[in-house]
Amino acid sequence: MKTGTAHIAQEILDHLNGHQNEMNSFLMELVRMETPSKQPETQSSILNFIGKRLKELGFYVLIMPGKKTGGYLFARPLVRNKDKPLQLIIGHSDTVWKLGTLEKMPIKSEGNTMYGPGVYDMKAGLAQMIFALKAIKDLQLATTHTPVVLINSDEEIGSWESRSAIKRLAKISERAYILEPPLGLHGKLKTARKGLGRFTLKVTGKAAHAGLDPQKGVNAIVELSYQVQKLYAMNDFDRGITVNVGMIQGGVSANVVAPQSTAVVDVRVLNRADGEHITKEILALEPMLPDVKLKVEGGMGRPPMERTEGNQILWKLAKAKGALLGLDLEEATAGGGSDGNTTSMYTATLDGLGTTGDGAHADHEHILLKDFPVRTALLTLLLLADEEYN
Repeated sequence: MKTGTAHIAQEILDHLNGHQNEMNSFLMELVRMETPSKQPETQSSILNFIGKRLKELGFYVLIMPGKKTGGYLFARPLVRNKDKPLQLIIGHSDTVWKLGTLEKMPIKSEGNTMYGPGVYDMKAGLAQMIFALKAIKDLQLATTHTPVVLINSDEEIGSWESRSAIKRLAKISERAYILEPPLGLHGKLKTARKGLGRFTLKVTGKAAHAGLDPQKGVNAIVELSYQVQKLYAMNDFDRGITVNVGMIQGGVSANVVAPQSTAVVDVRVLNRADGEHITKEILALEPMLPDVKLKVEGGMGRPPMERTEGNQILWKLAKAKGALLGLDLEEATAGGGSDGNTTSMYTATLDGLGTTGDGAHADHEHILLKDFPVRTALLTLLLLADEEYN
């Protein structure tokens, strides 16, 4: 029987609904392990915990240590047909929350809602990954694409160490599923994401006493104020280009003409062409005041995830599979980036396959428990989709 039929979809959903208590307990255990990105020593416990479950499901597991991060987990089936195409499943174990957050933001379930730091972004997605693979094994279903797993521990800080591994796997995979949370309480799947850039402006002026010899100084803060205006003029909201000066520093004392100043700039774009254009504009900035040095550094980090033909095929597939589960899925563009921005450069990608909820990076972070099995069933059906994406 074809895996895309309503019968199989219902069988998968019934199976997952029957295991929801186990799923909830597994997820709570993941959230209980606090895993801030910038404390790499916290990552080994959660990666080993997930790795153990993957081994129980018949996967070979490799945990690669990081140089400055907690590293990443790679997994593939022990027994596999090497002629089958690959499908890549990506998640991240790190969160933005500091150690000790659980004391003020405890894990709790209230009716249909589970709260906790990292539960929405994106430990629910990690749990879905495990239980989708478990459902396939328990129900003795066959995939036409071999699932390979990558879980990194540096996504929230840009995936700088794990990106090369993500690229390598994306290049040899026919499709990639990203287990980031969906967008909004309606659970829209993310079929496009803005690209992200980071730039730093460093201005060097000349110090002087603000009362005795102000004319002998050159104020770096004043120069920076001119540059900020230039940067804000580059915003083009209709095209989805945003340029934000998010941090500034400068000066040494109120009674000294400021000899230096610095600005950190966040840039977001919807397509690569705009990313290249805005990068050239920022790097070409020139000082306005005489005797000032202006140094501009940076560039685009994560490229945009655009609505490519391959990405749209996956979206239409998800739309059809969702209908089998009673979901009327919608697509959306996300302003933030993910590892989907990277995989989309090399293979068909669908993002936002986590569980519906709200409060990513916020004190009210939560998921909706009624959607947990349904979104896991959706992932399961996508993993079972055949070579013609039926």
